[in-house]
Amino acid sequence: MDFSTIEWILIIAIFVWSGFVRTAIGFGGAALSMPLLLLIRDDPLLFLPIVAWHLLIFSSTTAAGRLKHIDWGFVKRSMGWMLLPKLLGVIGLISLPARWMAIFVFAITAFYAIAWILKRDFRGQSKWWDRGLLVIGGYVSGASLVGAPLIAAVAIKEVVLTAYRDTLFVIWFLLVLIKMAAFVIFDIDLQFEWALYLILPAAVGHFVGLRFHKHLIGHNAAEVKRYLGIGLLVVSAFGLWQLLATAH
Repeated sequence: MDFSTIEWILIIAIFVWSGFVRTAIGFGGAALSMPLLLLIRDDPLLFLPIVAWHLLIFSSTTAAGRLKHIDWGFVKRSMGWMLLPKLLGVIGLISLPARWMAIFVFAITAFYAIAWILKRDFRGQSKWWDRGLLVIGGYVSGASLVGAPLIAAVAIKEVVLTAYRDTLFVIWFLLVLIKMAAFVIFDIDLQFEWALYLILPAAVGHFVGLRFHKHLIGHNAAEVKRYLGIGLLVVSAFGLWQLLATAH
């Protein structure tokens, strides 16, 4: 990847940040890293495999030591609703132009950010509403890896807090496996070498996130997400403006 020194410094910082957020709250690592990475280079298929590798590695290593803290019933139910939409989302990602996928990522991320800022969630009283969120979340995660907040919104209703992050990690692992398999089938470069190069900064964020997670369980996570949402909205709005302003 031909990046300047400044761009490499920014990329490393983004992966530290992504690793921290993913492990600290259980989701949001991709949503917080992809908009920033796309500001450096507008090519989702360059960065998505790297983010996917890191999700596989850190979700599996973290959850493997906490198997008793995983709600396997929720994993089974949610995957039943998300499997087909996930596959459809992956196909959409591969067949759509990079610019439109970048716009899609920024728009979805901005939607999440506004909800977090307003301290609104995506919870519904109906089981069918929750299933609908899982279907949409599965599709969006297939298309961009940023469908996690929709899936997490359902999980927080059904999974106890002490099992919440690790249950989500199992779901992310399964969803990312599907995406990676599709990448192989469609001959998409998995960027494995670059994923290894960038695993150290992601690991730094991961280990800091492990410590933060212990404190977060006893505090109000909604307030944390609100501040994350403000920064995320600024990044997404700028990214959308940049893409639309250069469209001819």
